[in-house]
Amino acid sequence: MRFWGEAFDVTINVPDWAALERQISMRLQAGDGFSLATINLDHLVKLRQDARFRAAYAAQDLVVADGNPIVWMSKLAGRSVSLIPGSDAILPLVRLAIGHDKTIALVGSTDDTLAAAKDYLEREIPGTRVVATIAPPMGFDPSGQSADAVLDALAAANADIAFIALGAPKQELFAAYGRQKMQNMGFVSIGAGLDFFSGAQVRAPAWVRAIAMEWLWRALSQPARLIPRYAKCFAILPVELMHALKLRSGSATSYSASEGK
Repeated sequence: MRFWGEAFDVTINVPDWAALERQISMRLQAGDGFSLATINLDHLVKLRQDARFRAAYAAQDLVVADGNPIVWMSKLAGRSVSLIPGSDAILPLVRLAIGHDKTIALVGSTDDTLAAAKDYLEREIPGTRVVATIAPPMGFDPSGQSADAVLDALAAANADIAFIALGAPKQELFAAYGRQKMQNMGFVSIGAGLDFFSGAQVRAPAWVRAIAMEWLWRALSQPARLIPRYAKCFAILPVELMHALKLRSGSATSYSASEGK
């Protein structure tokens, strides 16, 4: 599924959970690196405004659908994909890492949050090996000297997969930068996933997520920060819906889905 922006496209090239597990397993088995991004409406807003973010997305190996509007528009376009939120992908990917005898690192947030998330993962999934927890300082440059320092720490710890919780666009910028520097490491951008594990943030209950109202739950919990963000997301929906209809009718450029690069 392709999403449209002025002078750029974002392609979801991993349509469902089975394809994601297959792609990651193949890369882990071969010792190949990867970068995984999770597209949502907020990212589409930012992509319209930030050329560096567009370049970072173009460099991602794997892109999945994070957000029900993305899933619904894909269905409208006749190119259905499954919902794969970054926070929900963490545990399955940690299990895959264990199955391939790989280590993981946690990057982002605060030292306390990362320590609590490490404890949670090691408690919930026996065999998990978290070899590094790195909370970058304020003013972290995702493609500068401070990024190099984090990459050096990951290399020193012999980490195989780094879960990046820096928020967009920093996490995707760092993942793209790290992917160029460390060919055998996996970078997974996960947003607030580690905060949920540590208890720093409370995720919406399962029934709220089941009726696709997690966005409203979050907006009410942090109105000053999130209501303006969601307003911008709603503003781009007409254009994205139009593009989905064009894809369905064949009037937009055709696209054949592939799984990974």
